[in-house]
Amino acid sequence: MITDQRLSAGGSLPPLRLLIENANHLVQSIAVPSVVQLVLRVALAVPFWRSGMLKWAGFLTLNDTAVTLFSDEFMLHLPGGPYHYPAPLVMAFLSGCGEIMFPILLVLGFGTRFAAFGLLFMTAIVELTVPDGWPIHITWAAMALGIMAYGPGRVSLDHLIGRALSPGR
Repeated sequence: MITDQRLSAGGSLPPLRLLIENANHLVQSIAVPSVVQLVLRVALAVPFWRSGMLKWAGFLTLNDTAVTLFSDEFMLHLPGGPYHYPAPLVMAFLSGCGEIMFPILLVLGFGTRFAAFGLLFMTAIVELTVPDGWPIHITWAAMALGIMAYGPGRVSLDHLIGRALSPGR
């Protein structure tokens, strides 16, 4: 067996361990945690924002399609169901508000864990509505859980506010 010292002393091939460490360092330098957290926030915000924008006809005015979806099309797939949504106008309004407000909060990094929790809850409702969409829903849930667990990162209003409130840091 050739030891690391003998291999590196020969000069032709660096030791495997050194190659692996260099490769890991390169990958880690690309995937800086604050950048990863920002990308996660934006990636989770985009599909909800796009869906939310389709629900509104004007300021606090739902379009007819949004109301129709919640009253006629969308069904909750629960045991013994599927069931129509209760209070479809209220559900469409709450959904539309959440799909606009939570993504804005995520992108700004303000109330980030709360916004991610809101989108995780919405993801669960979407999964009950469209059970065949689980491959994308699990991705949204994973992103929301990652944001909830690790926070918004340094590129966020939450971080700036935290630093302003803790001047000794």
